[in-house]
Amino acid sequence: MSGFRRALIAPMTTALEKTLRRELRIDGRTFIVAISPESLKLTLKGKRKGLELKWQALVSGEAALTVALNASLGKFTARPVAGPVPPPRSPLPLSPPKRPGGRSAAKRRA
Repeated sequence: MSGFRRALIAPMTTALEKTLRRELRIDGRTFIVAISPESLKLTLKGKRKGLELKWQALVSGEAALTVALNASLGKFTARPVAGPVPPPRSPLPLSPPKRPGGRSAAKRRA
């Protein structure tokens, strides 16, 4: 049998039966790409949470893909930058402040 006929009979791809993980560097940061039979997941290396896109959402149509991509925008866009530290709060007084004049409750009722 010639190579051409064998290519028509034998499949050229391998079924995805378990999760395949690969490391990827983007802009100096390391990500892990995990391709499983259920989904595609992209996470920062050393983290657990990341972007996950189910295959069903991908093949169900352009609208579902657009929603999923828009929802994920900004997830990995930039490294978090420490903002200004707010000034420390003063401790709250435990008792209400005393009013000037020192009128007691008995004198106010009279």
